[in-house]
Parts: sequence; C-alpha cells; structure tokens
Amino acid sequence: MSRCQTCERERNDIVTTRPAGCRTFPPPLALTVSSGPVPVSDTVTEVLRMSDPLVVIDADVLGRQRTGDETYVRELLRALPAVGDGLRLAAITRRPELVPDGVEPIRLPARIQELRMAVRVPLLLRALRPALAHFVHSLPLALPCPAVLTVQDLSFERDASLMGRRETAIFRLVVPRSARRARRVLAISQRTKDDLVALYGLPPEKVVVTPLAVDPAFRPGGARGDYLLFAGSIEPRKNPLAAAEAARAVGRPLIVVGPERDAALAAELRRRGADVRGFVSHDELVRLVQEAAALVFPTRYEGFGLPVVEAMACGTPVVATPDPAVREVGGDAVAYAEPGSFADAVARVLADPEPWSRAGLERARLFSWEETARRTVAVYREALA
Repeated sequence: MSRCQTCERERNDIVTTRPAGCRTFPPPLALTVSSGPVPVSDTVTEVLRMSDPLVVIDADVLGRQRTGDETYVRELLRALPAVGDGLRLAAITRRPELVPDGVEPIRLPARIQELRMAVRVPLLLRALRPALAHFVHSLPLALPCPAVLTVQDLSFERDASLMGRRETAIFRLVVPRSARRARRVLAISQRTKDDLVALYGLPPEKVVVTPLAVDPAFRPGGARGDYLLFAGSIEPRKNPLAAAEAARAVGRPLIVVGPERDAALAAELRRRGADVRGFVSHDELVRLVQEAAALVFPTRYEGFGLPVVEAMACGTPVVATPDPAVREVGGDAVAYAEPGSFADAVARVLADPEPWSRAGLERARLFSWEETARRTVAVYREALA
C-alpha cells in the first residue's frame, strides 16, 4: 500500500466510541471523516453546547507500557477532576476503558503515530472545537486551538548518544517547534525548565514546573528482601550495566524491570547474571519496590527520576548518580555516587539502611499528584485567559 493510500485510510477511519458500561461520557461519540465536510454527530453537538471550556488531553500512551510518560498521563487524569472546577476534561486514547471517572474518553485508534498526529488528531480537534488541548512532547502539525505542552526532558539535545539516531532526529525536529508554538509549556522539573530556557530560548515565564509525584500504592509493605532493584527502561541513558556491576561487587542479586528498548543491552545484563523481567504489572512493580534491599539508579540523564520517589515512598533506600534532576527530587534522602564509586555507596547503604529509609519516607511526602494537578489547572486557566 502506498503512503497516500495509508494516509487516506487514516482519514477515513476516525471513529471514537465509548465502550459499553463506561461511566461518564454522554451517548457514544461516532465521528467519521470523509473527503467532504466533517459530519458532527448529535453527541459532538451536545459537547459544543455545554458551557464549561473543554480541555482535551492527549492520552495516547495509556496502556502502551510507556513507563514515565504513561504514569504521568494516568495520574494526572486521575487528579485533574477534583481540582478542575469549571472545566470539562476529555482524553483522546486508544484505550478508553483506562480513562478515570470525571474525564470523558474519546477513542481514537492509531496505526502510524506520525499520521495520527498529522491527520487524525487535527481532524478530531476541528470537530470537537476544544478551548484548549494538552499534549506531551509534541503538538500536531495543524492545531485549531491553543495548546499546552508537557516536556519531560531534553536528553536528546544534551547528548545524542543517549537515544537512537532516528529518535534523536525526530525529537530534535518536533520538540523545539512544539515548545515555541505552545501557549504554555509544563516542565516536570526545574532542570527541564532550565534546559528549555537555555537551549530553546523560551521566556522563563512561559515555562511552569509541575513535578511528578507518587501513586499512593507505593507505601511501606512486605518483607525486605536481599536483592537490588533497577527500575527503568533498558537503554544506555539509564546505565543499567553500572547497576549490574554494583550488584556483583556487593554480592547481591539484581532484578531489572522495565521495557527492553535495547535488546543487546538486555542480553548483556542477563549474561552478567541480572534477572531481567521486562515490563511488569503495576502491582508487581509496587511489590518489588517495597521488598528491595535498595533501588540502584545509576542514570546518565533524567528529567525527573520517578523510580526514586516511588522507592522513597516505600521506605526503600536509594543509591543514585548525582544527576541534577535526581538531586532535585531526592535531596538529602538519596545516597549519591558517580559510576566509579557506585558499588562502595551501595555497600554503605546496605550496611545501615534505616536512616536512608526514614529520610526517604519524609522526602516523598513533598510530592503530590493533587498539587501537580492544581498547578496544571492554573496553567490551563492562564492559557484560556
């Protein structure tokens, strides 16, 4: 099939529905795009008649094992309805059953992500006519409404070796353009905000820091085990081989959880004796974090460092490299060490874990999805003003 034929199929296949038994959406939305005018169903008309401003959030990552990106969107959607008085919230997603109460799910299947952003999302927004749209990483090419953009990190700008060539090229093309087009930009840490200002020349007042937080499921529980835990995608940026070397040096088993983005790296971890489990369920991740002797996080670059907060909330000690974002999150509750002395730091923490556990629990209380949602809603209102 030619690219033009594929594009035409994308145009003609926009059908958004609410699954049977779902809770908050009005009668199922069915929107079909043809070569003529965009037909708008009775449900879309009902959406347009409602007086509260409609904010549409791109939740395409739901159910797609996208680690930090998925956690951010899922937890933000959960928290927004309680603090978003006077706003109607809707989420564009492939998995409407994963959208929480208080947010209207709009199902939008996708075959090719580039065509989704270039064709299908703009057509849908044109029909819904929201007051504001919220995206992560990039904006659609054609945008019929103002937008807010969340940027997680600019690792691809700071060090091209941390991502694949194609992915780096795409991010370097779309992220700066999107950040400049957006009415407001959300950064998940001060480190990311500083990078956006320094590298893209964004006015500081355009960028608002809305830190990530921790799911309440991450709390102390279970019996402490003897293993070290590495949580994060398996890719060079996360430096998992340093975790494997530290585990070998202190004589502890290493469990690795997270999507295998680099097959060769995953194979090398297994060769070195790590128990590589890939992407695990949320409940299994909580259990592994709760029962780990320590979380080892030898990252080379982070926008935030969500596994650090999750471990601290469970009372699990953390040993990490002194990445600026990780230091911003962990404060004095994390043991920091460069890769060359990482094993020594792990040994010190394992010898006396309780002070690190107590400090982590106290530090984790500073992070709340409710507060993140409040800051996000404040930005929505500024963008709508």
